[in-house]
Amino acid sequence: MADDVRVIARNKKAKHDYFVEETLEAGIELVGTEVKSIRSGKVNIKDSFARVDNGELYLHNMHISPYEKGNIYNRDPLRTRRLLVHKKEIRKLIGYTQQKGLTLVPLKVYITRGLIKVELAVARGKKTYDKRHDLAKKDAERRIERAMKERY
Repeated sequence: MADDVRVIARNKKAKHDYFVEETLEAGIELVGTEVKSIRSGKVNIKDSFARVDNGELYLHNMHISPYEKGNIYNRDPLRTRRLLVHKKEIRKLIGYTQQKGLTLVPLKVYITRGLIKVELAVARGKKTYDKRHDLAKKDAERRIERAMKERY
């Protein structure tokens, strides 16, 4: 049986700016009003990143808009949020980020089985010429697709 997954937010910029080496799923430590705001789709992960501090994994710059009916219970929209992963995975991520110089970037925020999860990518930054190459490749594919459509 396939899990019912509802994607709330995608980081389209991440695939353009980074080479994705590996991905992993992590839970997010949230408060009630943040959960309600995410369920209504008011989250932005475009400029966010993850970092390991004191043996724990934290997500920085993830913007969750304040819940309209949350009044005093709303938290800071850009606060640092702890990610819930196993210690073994955290040690592996420390190795990736410190020795190999890779970055942890969120790719998407989604709801599965009633829980809000984030898909993290262990990524290596692209150079400008890599980005241009990808854009040229995508443009060529688009032209081929258009030519095939006109032909039939």
